[in-house]
Amino acid sequence: MVILRQFLRLEAAGGIILLFTALLAVILDNSPLAWLYDGLLATPVEVRVGALELAKPLLLWINDGLMAVFFFLVGLEIKREVLRGHLSSWEQASLPAFGAFGGMAVPALIYVAINWGNPATLNGWAIPAATDIAFALGILSLLGNRVPIALKVFLLALAIIDDLGAIIIIALFYTADLSLSALAIAAVCLAALLTLNLCNVTRVAAYVIVGVILWVGVLKSGVHATLAGVVLALAIPLEVKRGGRSPLEELEHKLHPWVAFGIMPLFAFANAGVSFSGMSFGSLLDPLPLGILAGLFIGKQLGVFAFTYGATRLGWCQLPAEVNWLQFYGVALLTGVGFTMSLFIGTLAFADPAQSTGVRLGVLVGSGLSAVCGYLLLFWASPRRTEATQEAPSSA
Repeated sequence: MVILRQFLRLEAAGGIILLFTALLAVILDNSPLAWLYDGLLATPVEVRVGALELAKPLLLWINDGLMAVFFFLVGLEIKREVLRGHLSSWEQASLPAFGAFGGMAVPALIYVAINWGNPATLNGWAIPAATDIAFALGILSLLGNRVPIALKVFLLALAIIDDLGAIIIIALFYTADLSLSALAIAAVCLAALLTLNLCNVTRVAAYVIVGVILWVGVLKSGVHATLAGVVLALAIPLEVKRGGRSPLEELEHKLHPWVAFGIMPLFAFANAGVSFSGMSFGSLLDPLPLGILAGLFIGKQLGVFAFTYGATRLGWCQLPAEVNWLQFYGVALLTGVGFTMSLFIGTLAFADPAQSTGVRLGVLVGSGLSAVCGYLLLFWASPRRTEATQEAPSSA
């Protein structure tokens, strides 16, 4: 439980920094310095080794390269939670699993309903299905000890399942034309990682070397490069011989600060900038931003709450004893904070700058409404708790 508390505090602080970097991006993109902001992200960056050439603007190095490290951390968290943590048994995982499923399905359906008949925007159906765990936990942290630890654990577990769903969606629906030769290189790397794991190799350097080659192969294959981070994470050993240190847990511990305070804020800064020049309130009513806004703000809360409420009434899972349904509804509202994950999926769904503006507008407004309403409801529904009350559930 001490490790869990440290994790929550780290994610909460990272969420607050995310907010400031996103606001900075919006301010810069609507100031006389907008040319500097846009020019920085368009800066060409090239790496060449013999005939192998990787040439991308800085924005894509952030989205394809640094986000692979983020998904590597996500993969580590998923593996640990499934094998040892809050997803290791159906009793523990059932409530967040039902919530995550509803929270992905209903927003996607709402988006499709609003964009039906518009093939140019239908590809964005997965954008409102995401939850930004760092941002959501950052908002929860502002409530202090008003919020029971069980609610924070639920939100954390739901977001991890949500991330797993996003990984599957990216692999199945946002893959470009495939290169068989690059896929063959990726397959060889995958076999090498499996061999290292089966041979009980615990030196992280060996996995990282193979992982870098895997990333290049996946990048060139047409499958999104961030998935290489997940594959690499699943190969890192969790269990070790008695007296040894778990490579997975050690890596997770070391990477968290870099991801929370470096990679995610940088991604938010690079992708949250949206120019309001020429926009009006009516711009929100265009199918693309409206579908994202409605999916995040209406679909997320409706899907998470309805599916978990129905599952508890059917006896398939149960609400934690110290949590009431009004508090739970407040957390369901917070799951509509898609932000970085929604922006990331938006970059995969749409390359057209005009559509990218609509994505950013819908994500920022939908996430903002979810954040404000979720915070206000939780503040009203959760009286201030004494330290002793707050500690009681975690010792059970």
